Amino acid sequence: MSDGVDLGRRRFLGAATGVTSAVGVAFVAVPFLASWKPSARAQALGAPVEVDIGKLEDGAMLRVEWRGKPVWVLKRTPEMIERLAAADEMVRDPNSVEPQQPGYAANQHRSIRPEVLVVIGSCTHLGCSPMARFEPGTPDLGADWPGGFFCACHGSKFDLAGRVWRGVPAPLNLVVPPHQYINESTILVGVDTEAA
Repeated sequence: MSDGVDLGRRRFLGAATGVTSAVGVAFVAVPFLASWKPSARAQALGAPVEVDIGKLEDGAMLRVEWRGKPVWVLKRTPEMIERLAAADEMVRDPNSVEPQQPGYAANQHRSIRPEVLVVIGSCTHLGCSPMARFEPGTPDLGADWPGGFFCACHGSKFDLAGRVWRGVPAPLNLVVPPHQYINESTILVGVDTEAA
């Protein structure tokens, strides 16, 4: 009879020891694995940021932060892409000669894919954040306005590729940060396609 009691007690103690060990391993593993993730400070200093554009609708824009700066990801419609050619005469640097973008984005649409624009959302004049004004021909911006970004601080205008207009305070196009596509629906901002 005492053999049956001892066997039950052994099973209980074995199970209790196993559970206690598992909890202990979890308490050690969680902080250890968390230490692999870059800290908020490291991310602010430049750790790459993943941006999921899978559900981004045509004509919509996402805002994320990289290195403490706002990054805009705009999914342009075919009509928006067509309007870029019309803006060539109005912009200061139509061929993106100024080094405000990586080599792979030195084109009319200033992007890897024509439909997806990735820019830092800070005016190149004094760093204000321009407003998205995608509707063409608005009364306050003029009948020739093809849509783009307007900085209300000092009146700088940028087209739908982030190219700066002539005759405005901003001296340069909006900056295109280094980025690459991880897959069809994910962009990694902060990692250069040319360096990868």
